[in-house]
Amino acid sequence: MHVLILGGTAEARRLAELLAADALPGLRVTTSLAGRVTAPRLPPGEVRLGGFGGAEGLAAWLVEHAVDALVDATHPFAADISRNAAKAADGTGVPLLALRRPGWVPVAGDSWHEAGSLAEAAALLPALGRRVFLTTGRTGLAAFADLDHLWFLVRSVEAPGTPAPSRIEVLLDRGPFTLAGERELLDRHRIDVLVTKDSGGAATAPKLTAARAAGLPVVVVRRPPVPAGVRIVADPEQALVRLRALGGRRAFPDAGRA
Repeated sequence: MHVLILGGTAEARRLAELLAADALPGLRVTTSLAGRVTAPRLPPGEVRLGGFGGAEGLAAWLVEHAVDALVDATHPFAADISRNAAKAADGTGVPLLALRRPGWVPVAGDSWHEAGSLAEAAALLPALGRRVFLTTGRTGLAAFADLDHLWFLVRSVEAPGTPAPSRIEVLLDRGPFTLAGERELLDRHRIDVLVTKDSGGAATAPKLTAARAAGLPVVVVRRPPVPAGVRIVADPEQALVRLRALGGRRAFPDAGRA
């Protein structure tokens, strides 16, 4: 069986590790990375870098390389590749599984303001604070570029592109982050509002706890939905169970659906 993992997340790498350790007879695992990070953490198994050329290109790759199962383990906000994966799977009959870490849920003491997009998040900021901790990644800063009266601390793995806010300090760092470190960062930079995408997971969650303890408002950008009809699992272990059970079938056994 040939499994193609659309990766770039810790969950994708973990699934590749589980499959390598499981040593299913005749199993071939390929992880595809977008190639946007200069030095990605490579998983075990075969690795390909770069895009496919849309849904049609991905469908052609699935057929050419005799892929038996496709796992979309991309970032929860990688909506384009998820849509392309759903179209390619539908067009080729290759079973598709979406591996999605659960989203964050507010708890007592949180002051969350939900936004449907980065543009909506930017529109909320003037009423919430003046010194912004922006943790939405290195792309999409154009949505905040016109907020010249606000100051931004932008944290990302690699340097962000342009356009970007004029008053900006860039912090290059990669999770996981600690609660003590996040508290110190908020205090040192006198942050009064946090902006984040609902990426879920534990690696970057301490910033939410730190913001709660400091009484700071948090703008949370909602994640896009998984394409309709795609089966969903919440962790690599569940994905492994589904892949084991797939065998000679042409569809995954029942799991959650979008």
